[in-house]
Amino acid sequence: MFKDHPKGLVAAALSNMGERFGYYIMNAVLTLFLCSKFGLSDEKGTLIYSFFYAGIYVLSLVGGWIADKKQNYKGTIMAGLVVMAIGYAVLSIPILSTAGNIGWLLPLTCFALFLIAFGNGLFKGNLQAIVGQMYDDFEAEAAKKGEAALKAAKAKRDSGFQIFYVFINIGGLIAPFIAPLLRSWWLKAHDLIYNADLPALCHQYLNEGANMAAEKMQNLGELVEKVGGDLSEGMGAFCTQYLDIFNTGIHFSFIASVVAMLISLAIFISTKRKFPNPGKKVEQSVVGYTPEEKANAAREIKQRMYALFAVLGVVIFFWFSFHQNGTSLSLFARDFVNTSVIPPEVWQAINPFFVIVLTPVIMLLLGSLSRRGREISTPRKIAIGMAIAGMAYLFLALYSYFQGYPSATEFKDMADSAKDAMKAGPWVLIVLYFFLTVAELFISPLGLSFVSKVAPKHLQGLCQGLWLGATAVGNLLLWIGPLMYNKMPIWQCWTVFLVVCAISMGVMLGMVKWLERVTK
Repeated sequence: MFKDHPKGLVAAALSNMGERFGYYIMNAVLTLFLCSKFGLSDEKGTLIYSFFYAGIYVLSLVGGWIADKKQNYKGTIMAGLVVMAIGYAVLSIPILSTAGNIGWLLPLTCFALFLIAFGNGLFKGNLQAIVGQMYDDFEAEAAKKGEAALKAAKAKRDSGFQIFYVFINIGGLIAPFIAPLLRSWWLKAHDLIYNADLPALCHQYLNEGANMAAEKMQNLGELVEKVGGDLSEGMGAFCTQYLDIFNTGIHFSFIASVVAMLISLAIFISTKRKFPNPGKKVEQSVVGYTPEEKANAAREIKQRMYALFAVLGVVIFFWFSFHQNGTSLSLFARDFVNTSVIPPEVWQAINPFFVIVLTPVIMLLLGSLSRRGREISTPRKIAIGMAIAGMAYLFLALYSYFQGYPSATEFKDMADSAKDAMKAGPWVLIVLYFFLTVAELFISPLGLSFVSKVAPKHLQGLCQGLWLGATAVGNLLLWIGPLMYNKMPIWQCWTVFLVVCAISMGVMLGMVKWLERVTK
């Protein structure tokens, strides 16, 4: 797998594992944590989630600009890891949210999320720019050996970014297990057990008291008995206690994220000498250009940037659909899937698991096609990825339709016995994430490869930031998913994402030949 790739590739990927650990912790728990800690509605919780994840990618533009301006990619990357660690440290402080302190505690939580997003912006795109520079240098060395060696080296770039993607997802595979394990351990230490429905009912009781609907009050009483609750001091005291213990367990997972950032920082510092500095290469390469060469270079740069923005416009809609895994799909796992044995957060581990398992299979398949002279271009691979993402939502829409699922709001108002009879088995999430992960493997690592191919050498950090900026725009739209999820029969919600993916695939296929010319 690693043969004929730059030596610093694995070291760069290992440096990224801590960031992926924190990312998947937040992906797994953030929406559910905001709702359980502060009593926010699904719509408000996912709105904060959307702005947080958009911020991660928008601020990558800032991080790319800083690194390009200072010509200090490595220093910017290390600063990003430190800032992320500070943000997670602030989040790890277990303070019970009450009516008296929510006015400052929720803004403090949002400030911590901003620190994490800003640190990620300093880190993420610049590390990807360094990986892209590795392959620029790798191809330059191969060119000295002849045209055949150069062609072979260029063919390694896509697979190199896939290898990079596999290793950074090791952190993502571990992370979703941490939060539920720590939360369940902390609940068990207080003679309680986990229940996904209880926090919302506890908040409702604390807000409404005796005015709470009789059916909801009955459900609350049944769940209190199920988790081993003690009502000797009254329902209000139990609800406050359960929310405090439940969320303190989640706070502990943010401490794990701090440790992960520090491990990544140590790996990066110990291996940074292996990594190139894109800025220094550019300063040497611009010397001696004639006016005609500069004019030709300007035209080429313009074409490359047009191609980049065209692809960015399409992938916005992939990320809008794919990153529902942290919003509407997390809510689906909580509400419509039987989580009595496996908590909803753990299902986020399916995605990185499939990334690790399926990447070698896809690399083998694409490598086989390449050896037969039937290589698929990177733009065409991205179009295929959009089609596969559409298949994921087609499956979920058909399943939800034939199950007769109503909107999530209507479903949550049903009696517990009726809901339990309708809940899906875990296999539904496994099938869903299988398709979404295959789509991701055709788009995300190959999209990074595409950016590294078309980006002007003096704008590597900024162009990787633009790729992440497109992801940010998609993330800004994430709140639409939970809104539809709660307002309409959910098969209609999934159908919207199916249509979005199908249209994006069609647009990408329409541009394929032009994009292939630009990237030659």
